[in-house]
Amino acid sequence: MKRSAKIQRHTGETQISLKLTIEGTGKADVKTGLPFFDHMLKLLAKHSLCDLTIRATGDLDVDAHHTVEDTGIALGQAFVQALGNKRGIRRYGWALVPMDETLAHCRVALDFSNRPYLVFTAKDWKGIAKIEVGKFRVGLVREFLHGFANEARCNLHVDVLRGDEPHHIVEAIFKALAKALDLACQRDPRVKGLPSTKGQL
Repeated sequence: MKRSAKIQRHTGETQISLKLTIEGTGKADVKTGLPFFDHMLKLLAKHSLCDLTIRATGDLDVDAHHTVEDTGIALGQAFVQALGNKRGIRRYGWALVPMDETLAHCRVALDFSNRPYLVFTAKDWKGIAKIEVGKFRVGLVREFLHGFANEARCNLHVDVLRGDEPHHIVEAIFKALAKALDLACQRDPRVKGLPSTKGQL
């Protein structure tokens, strides 16, 4: 049975409709009003092999912050819904992804145990965060990840070990996150019940 979710998130700042299928082929149909962000979300789908449809409208005349953060929130909610009781999943995922001069080490623990936590480190991040790629401010990546980690109820560690080109840095983060998600969400036939000695996640 394919694990899937549909999320509707409507606030005074954004309106988001999101569909996720974990057992997909990497298809993505994404429109957020932010072309670079769309590109990153398509990469996320492609490399996680999830199918993803997103329609997001927000107060982009004010800033892209609300649209990006709320999309992360909705995506996190979708993974919780799609994974259901989490029985039989691998639970942990990790990836080390190069992107030319950039090396992003994305360590993800997806245990959905009501212990959401984000650790994000990148050299010279304060300077890089101010840079815009298209109309997308690079610093919004952290806001997306924070919203995702909170709502996916996961530990999420992202370390950018090196990199100079902002486009490459962001792309490596999204690709590494995708590969880590793919691994963590996989069903392992050796896992009987929940992958926890506590008996619950």
